[in-house]
Amino acid sequence: MSRRSLPLVTTGAAALALSLAVSLVGLAMAKDPIVVVRPGQTLSGIALEHGVSVEQLAAANGISDPNRIYVGQRLKLVPSVPAAPATHVVKHGENLTWIARQHGTSVAALAAINALANPSLIRPGLVLQLPAAGAAQPDAPPAKASPSTSHRVAYGETLSGIAAHYRTTVARIMDANHLTNASYIRAGQVLTIPGSSAASPPAASAATALPASMADRVAARDGMRRLIVDEAARQGVPPAFALAVAWQESGWQQGVVSVSGAIGVMQLLPATGDWVAEAMLGESVNLWDARSNVHAGVRLLKHYLDRYAGNRSLVLAAYYQGQTAVDRDGVYAVSRPYIDSILVLERLFAR
Repeated sequence: MSRRSLPLVTTGAAALALSLAVSLVGLAMAKDPIVVVRPGQTLSGIALEHGVSVEQLAAANGISDPNRIYVGQRLKLVPSVPAAPATHVVKHGENLTWIARQHGTSVAALAAINALANPSLIRPGLVLQLPAAGAAQPDAPPAKASPSTSHRVAYGETLSGIAAHYRTTVARIMDANHLTNASYIRAGQVLTIPGSSAASPPAASAATALPASMADRVAARDGMRRLIVDEAARQGVPPAFALAVAWQESGWQQGVVSVSGAIGVMQLLPATGDWVAEAMLGESVNLWDARSNVHAGVRLLKHYLDRYAGNRSLVLAAYYQGQTAVDRDGVYAVSRPYIDSILVLERLFAR
């Protein structure tokens, strides 16, 4: 692996929540106050704390990419001035759920201000108007009975995002479509979205249950489940998290080999297995053996959980795109569906 670079700070709901909890330090009493970036902070969080816009803060400090600031960076604060209406140009692979999260707003607010008839269908290049900071968010429509409907999956969408849009749960959509894995939907696939009754609870508060379409396969692979849980407990990794990664990667099947050569339950490349063996375990790893494969994969998760202070997005991005890429570039857009999928699986396995 390459030498460790300064940790990058990425956007996202978890990072923003953490940033608001961390105190700003190093505020110099000078002509232009200075703030020193601490671990977990984001530019949007710092801007919010000081009543300025991200655009003003970025311009004052010559920051070309507001998603990339680093720990220890000294930022000059600027007086708040009225900002022009903010916009966001949709990039390939983005969806409205991610854009709303990135800008600290809601899907409903974005849909309303941009008069979007179908928030699930946005195209690259579309310029979205962003709600002004502090603007009231539109109330969610009252729950009412609705029939089943169909939804064609757009590129970059995830099952969790689709469920949130239709105010239902991942489990209900999986059951309605006989899906065995929340991770695997494809662009162009037509999903049946089950209808709801007026008495149905909102998706956010609905209990997360293992879908019947997936339960049989989980039960049939209980031996592998217990192996992963035991290994996670020994290494201090949340068992549901390890189970979710392993299900996403292989469906808890040791015989799976990817087209890129990743092997077994945890889908580790031989080079990665060698690195884990030498740098973390001090013993050889046999990726073709289920117990050794799980031992190495869970140890790698433990390494990333320690390195990124438990930040699930960074941990999963490192597992998917590599540690060096995360340290250098942050989370790639292509990694977002993978991350979202595993977080859904973690909730399913945490029952």
